Amino acid sequence: MSATRLLSVLLLLQARGRVSARAVAEELEVSVRTAYRDLARLQAAGVPVCAEPGRGGGYRLLDGYRTRLTGMTGGEARALLFAGLPGPAAELGLAEETAAARLKLLAALPDGPREEAARAAAVFHLDAPGWYRDPEPAPYLPLLVDAVLARRPLDVRYRRWRAPQEVSRRLHPYGLVLKSGSWYLVAATAGADPGRGPATYRVTQLLDAVPDPAGALFTRPRDFDLAAYWTAYLADFSSRRFTGTATVRLSPRGRRRLPDNLPPEVVRAVETTATPAGDDGLVEAVIPVESTDHACGELLRLGPDVEVLGPPALRTAMTTAVRALAGFYGT
Repeated sequence: MSATRLLSVLLLLQARGRVSARAVAEELEVSVRTAYRDLARLQAAGVPVCAEPGRGGGYRLLDGYRTRLTGMTGGEARALLFAGLPGPAAELGLAEETAAARLKLLAALPDGPREEAARAAAVFHLDAPGWYRDPEPAPYLPLLVDAVLARRPLDVRYRRWRAPQEVSRRLHPYGLVLKSGSWYLVAATAGADPGRGPATYRVTQLLDAVPDPAGALFTRPRDFDLAAYWTAYLADFSSRRFTGTATVRLSPRGRRRLPDNLPPEVVRAVETTATPAGDDGLVEAVIPVESTDHACGELLRLGPDVEVLGPPALRTAMTTAVRALAGFYGT
């Protein structure tokens, strides 16, 4: 019997309030019989675990009982320190709360884990935005945090890329995601077909956001998993992003410059489709493209290190762009 597993059962009871033995078993990946045995051993050790029979019952800790963090390992302490990253927390309007929580966490730890956590905090730093770009201003982020946590509807005006570009909607905010320095709101549209599911909104494109004036609340689906939704959203976005392919010829320098100038999908495509290099070192490859205009702009970054062989529309667009540049700089 693992003392670590018993501690996990105790923390699970403290975090969830009431759980069934089956839920404990699924969470800790043990049998239901083992879960019952661990709960009984907690009771025998003097932990006030109460059993509530019947449908909807389960196990819970006696009201007011809380365990201390003294059983936390150095690695677990480090992980908790990373949970309150100061940059994103400040954007969410939680800078003071995060700092206070970090101090309380450190104060609750015994000497060894406290020193380990302090060392980790001193040598790791997260800077979420990518290179060559400033952080995006997102003035409505604190309001969105309140709406997500309180489950309060929002009336928003949003600017999107397709017509009509400006739309007004009542949203039920399910969660917030930070992706490469940009914040995204995952929300359902009030009154929409339930089968439609939530959508994703870039927070910086919010033109206005106002909470429901009557203080109404919405019910967030109990089975909604924000992380699972985001993973599926990224996969769907990637499948819809590229609408065609292009055949290109690349110089050795062009291949080396690919990762710094084009998306990783293009880099992977070159690696898997490139022909053997000729005597001049050039290779041919087939790459995915979003649109003619977009691909032209992307490939121009490589200058003379790439030649588009097809499709004809993209080669024509490249020719037109290069001729225009020659007109600017030619004698």
